[in-house]
Amino acid sequence: MQYLLLIYNNEAEMAAARGTTADGEMMSAYVDFTRDIVRTGHFKAGDALQPTSTATTVRVRDGKTLITDGPFAETREQLGGYYMIDAKDLDEATAIAARIPGAWSGSVEVRPVMVFSNGPA
Repeated sequence: MQYLLLIYNNEAEMAAARGTTADGEMMSAYVDFTRDIVRTGHFKAGDALQPTSTATTVRVRDGKTLITDGPFAETREQLGGYYMIDAKDLDEATAIAARIPGAWSGSVEVRPVMVFSNGPA
């Protein structure tokens, strides 16, 4: 089964830590984590995201497209990256998510991917 692991952290705290020893240790841990899930066959995809200041939100209301700069909501933690994984069940997916370095200071949301029997509508 496929799961999306959504990594949330406080952007301001992450920006303040850039270039520090702690930042280097976290990046090294991400490299090690990613190599391991590739090696074990769990990895499907994954990437870090640019800051929310680069985001654009699109809404369609009454047939009109509304485009605004920034994220769709103000929150304490922002989506900073993701991994798409294969796992046998939720227990295995949450065990993998707990190893993501971003969970040390933020959170990781584990969400099963919807499977459509006839493909997307």
